[in-house]
Amino acid sequence: MSGVRAITSFGRRAAFNSRLAVNAPVCFAYARQYSSVQTRVAQFMGQKNANGNYTVSFIEGDGIGPEISKSVKRIFSAAEAPIEWETVDVTPILKDGKTAIPDAAIQSIEKNLVALKGPLATPIGKGHVSLNLTLRRTFNLFANVRPCKSIQGYKTPYDNVDTVLIRENTEGEYSGIEHIVVPGVVQSIKLITRDASERVLKFAFEYAQAIGKKKVRVVHKATIMKMSDGLFLSIAREIAKKFPDIEFDEELLDNACLKMTTDPAPYADKVLVMPNLYGDILSDMCAGLIGGLGLTPSGNIGDKCSIFEAVHGSAPDIAGQDKANPTALLLSSIMMLQHMGLYSHAEKIQKAIFQTLAEGKALTGDLGGKASTTQYTDAIISNLQ
Repeated sequence: MSGVRAITSFGRRAAFNSRLAVNAPVCFAYARQYSSVQTRVAQFMGQKNANGNYTVSFIEGDGIGPEISKSVKRIFSAAEAPIEWETVDVTPILKDGKTAIPDAAIQSIEKNLVALKGPLATPIGKGHVSLNLTLRRTFNLFANVRPCKSIQGYKTPYDNVDTVLIRENTEGEYSGIEHIVVPGVVQSIKLITRDASERVLKFAFEYAQAIGKKKVRVVHKATIMKMSDGLFLSIAREIAKKFPDIEFDEELLDNACLKMTTDPAPYADKVLVMPNLYGDILSDMCAGLIGGLGLTPSGNIGDKCSIFEAVHGSAPDIAGQDKANPTALLLSSIMMLQHMGLYSHAEKIQKAIFQTLAEGKALTGDLGGKASTTQYTDAIISNLQ
């Protein structure tokens, strides 16, 4: 039985989509524009402040977080990006026995509508759940977007990776619904709802249109989880009919993992969308194809607020030593700028990053070089044009 089932949609691309494809900026496939005809999902609605800048909430994070955050701030300042940073503390508190984000942090992000986040470490043994999960729930960040693209100058066994993964971010196996049935037997419930599935699937098709991808593929295990994944898949088929210009198909999770690690090239024209757990696994696997989480950007998209983040760990073993690689947070900040419509600044900074990586003269240790965080940042600033 084939792991891929193709459903080809026929029909001519509407005129507004043609204009979108022509006018969309070419920015490492992170650019996100929306059609003015269809309902826009998660459109940035922020306004400039009295200084003519946008205010962005900055969660600097733990471990190496402050160091890589400093790198972002220096590069944005040198690039004259119209951004003012509002540092917020998300050290968790317990409210009624549940992990919560401090009110001041919530108010900042709700006011600014966008945030950039460094790596967070979840406290151990204090009753706290994942801080990242708490942020997603607090701001209803329903979609995680992870572009994976090979980077010139950084050699890996694969040099032809160029895909986008979109992960439903609020339910599935990560709903946190678990209980003990009897001693020694634990049950974990996978939650799939029509509302959450429709929202992320519609977003995936709109995102594909915006970045010029011709195909959307759902990754699933409906052969085994016939009701939960079956619902997600059936809704995807319904949504696909509303986007006749996008080709839609389906693939089993295990088949997708096998084929992507064998040859990622056939996935270059696709946006992959999937339930929560599969997206967590597949996005990290794809990060490995391009060199690891240190080179992978990420954006968590909500109806009102969106948070862009570095998805690697806080690396406490090298914290404060000027050794950290800020690339993932920088690339996530580029996604943020594009989400805000600041395409020229995003392209300027992105070009400088890629030029620095391609030159290979000032790379941090994890990239095979000997440069410090400061030296790598200086090299990027010198390449700004």
